[in-house]
Amino acid sequence: MSYNIGLSGLYAANKQLDVTGNNIANANTTGFKSSRAEFADAYSSANRLGAGSNAIGSGVRLAEVSQQFGQGDVVNTGNVLDMGIQGQGYFILNNGGTNNYTRAGAFQTDKDNYIVASDGLRLQGYAADAAGKITKNGLTDLKIDTSALQPKATSLVDQGLNLNSSADSIPLEAYDNSTPPVLVANKPFDPSDDSTYSRSFPTKVYDSQGNEHTLEQFYRKTDTNQWTTYTLIDGRNPFDPSSTQPLSGSIAFNSDGSVNSMSASAAGVPDGASFSVANNTFTMTGWIPAAQSAAGTWGANGAVGDAKGMRLSMANTTSYNSETARIAQTQDGYATGTLSSLSIDSSGVLFASFSNQQSRAIGQVAIASFANEQGLQQVGGTRWTETFASGIPGVDSPTTGTLGSIESNSLESSNVNLTAELVDLIKAQSYYQANAKTISTESTIMQTIIQMA
Repeated sequence: MSYNIGLSGLYAANKQLDVTGNNIANANTTGFKSSRAEFADAYSSANRLGAGSNAIGSGVRLAEVSQQFGQGDVVNTGNVLDMGIQGQGYFILNNGGTNNYTRAGAFQTDKDNYIVASDGLRLQGYAADAAGKITKNGLTDLKIDTSALQPKATSLVDQGLNLNSSADSIPLEAYDNSTPPVLVANKPFDPSDDSTYSRSFPTKVYDSQGNEHTLEQFYRKTDTNQWTTYTLIDGRNPFDPSSTQPLSGSIAFNSDGSVNSMSASAAGVPDGASFSVANNTFTMTGWIPAAQSAAGTWGANGAVGDAKGMRLSMANTTSYNSETARIAQTQDGYATGTLSSLSIDSSGVLFASFSNQQSRAIGQVAIASFANEQGLQQVGGTRWTETFASGIPGVDSPTTGTLGSIESNSLESSNVNLTAELVDLIKAQSYYQANAKTISTESTIMQTIIQMA
């Protein structure tokens, strides 16, 4: 019996050495989770009623090699597609229709721009539509779209202006020197003569092909709390490239400096186009983008404006006793752009930045969690597959519920404690030597008994 007990101890010590050696070997493996050998005593005569009060054990057996899923250190690498999970969760990899799960986030792109692991398995996540909205309609292979960003025609210009309430007036009409005096036009608007307007503000706008144009709005104070606006694009009438007649409108302010009313003139607006006002916003519908030929003539450039028109919002415009100035200004059009950089936030959203200063989401990493991590089956390559014991995966975006966050430009190191493993190595060696001593002692006793016979 003592031989078998000693042999079981040797076997157990050997398994302890195997587990410890494997941990040490993977101390630098990205995403590796250490294991622990767990042992149980054995009783050969035990039954469902027990082994009896004077039973002697039969040695030891390997009960389980359990995985230790503690967090590893997340170390910066500088590679944007390197991702570490801080907290619970596993990256999902598509392995020919079945999913593998991993904590090793060293990813790259393949020839088709899919995000893949080193062996080509594709990272799973949620797709984004053309507007950059994440759509959670099932998992898909994440891909970095390197095609040019389609241009967008300007549909809204939001002008945050202050028009100086104490500025000198330039009336539209004035009395002449005749007798009796007669009202005549006073200083007709001329964009080249700054004495015919109070201030102008240029704004870059874009047509459907991404061509850049200059929208210039001229403001002329005509009376107390009364202003007239003139609008040109590239110095031309927005609806007729051959004309330099501006679109005109008026703005009346309240005594507190807020907009009271606005109106738009039909002058310079051809049939089929419109220049209107609603909700303190001028709207130009039917803009014909223009370009100048080599001969110096102006004509349509083949592009169009936004189908619903270009809105010129004056909702944030005021008239206070301070300098006429543009406080804030935005417009929503842009030219075509090429991908210039990629970033990934803590929720796993992939943001693409383009050369035209635009950015949008192009996808989101999904991660999975399990009710029983110990039930996961190791398949090598620092990966696991689900089993009946692990339960089905709960898949969602990072930072949702108890799921961890994504650390981009970083990798999770192995969670092996090398110092502790070296101590375990010494312990396993001692266990092995002690069990070997049990066998050698039993052998000496047997030799003594044989000699007495």
